[in-house]
Amino acid sequence: MSCPHCDGTRWRRVPDDGVLRVERCPCWREDAARALLAAARIPSRYRACDLATFVTYENPQLLRAVDRARRFVEAFPVVDKGLLLIGPPGIGKTHIAVAVLRQVVSEKRARGLYYDTRSLLNTIRSTYDPVTRASAVDVLRPVVEAELLVLDDLGAERGTDWVEETMNFIVNTRYNDRRPTIFTSNYEDVPDPEAFDSLLVRVGVRMHSRLREMCEFLEYDGPDYRDFEFAPSSDDLTRLWKAKPRRKLPAKTSSRARARLKSGKSDLGWSGGRVGG
Repeated sequence: MSCPHCDGTRWRRVPDDGVLRVERCPCWREDAARALLAAARIPSRYRACDLATFVTYENPQLLRAVDRARRFVEAFPVVDKGLLLIGPPGIGKTHIAVAVLRQVVSEKRARGLYYDTRSLLNTIRSTYDPVTRASAVDVLRPVVEAELLVLDDLGAERGTDWVEETMNFIVNTRYNDRRPTIFTSNYEDVPDPEAFDSLLVRVGVRMHSRLREMCEFLEYDGPDYRDFEFAPSSDDLTRLWKAKPRRKLPAKTSSRARARLKSGKSDLGWSGGRVGG
């Protein structure tokens, strides 16, 4: 059905002091926003994520994270830093990150992109041509050039030299180009280089330093939203959060990481240099 305001032309006539002028019809803006959202690769499970409907509770660190997310949306594109949401699984990190992405894309008409970190690496690996590298570059270009990128579950990928090099290329390129990125991670930000399941160890010293400069770290704890059969209320979450001890991610650091740390090499590489040209 054609738009009643523009009859499908995407332009509408507007009277202005007795003179008719034309302007873009709101339907054109809505279509543009829908196209940008479709191109953002947001998984169907998260396509309804919204900060306005995100259930919060009496958790100061969570409330701070949501407040910073709202301020990021309001300020975009004039933002100095991205966001890094840190905490155990199921506390709403992905919801917040995707909600910011959706709002920035739909309201600011920005070119945004979502990727689970492991999915991104698998996609690059499956298209990688060791001779021309053309396919890998085709995947990487929109990732490094997106006006806002969400990388979900940072640190969950299995550490290899190729993974380190690829992730370093992505983060370093966005860092140099001052393109904001929102990360989520299950790994705590602790300074101890022998804490095998810390963010520092999972990504390496160099990457961690980049992240510190690129992002505001927002670490919080809380009950797992997935523990509830139905959507929990604020009171439900408050009660469970106060009743349960602090949750941590189980130790799963690779033997490679442990071996390198024990040998005194606390920086796990992320050397970069070959990916992308």
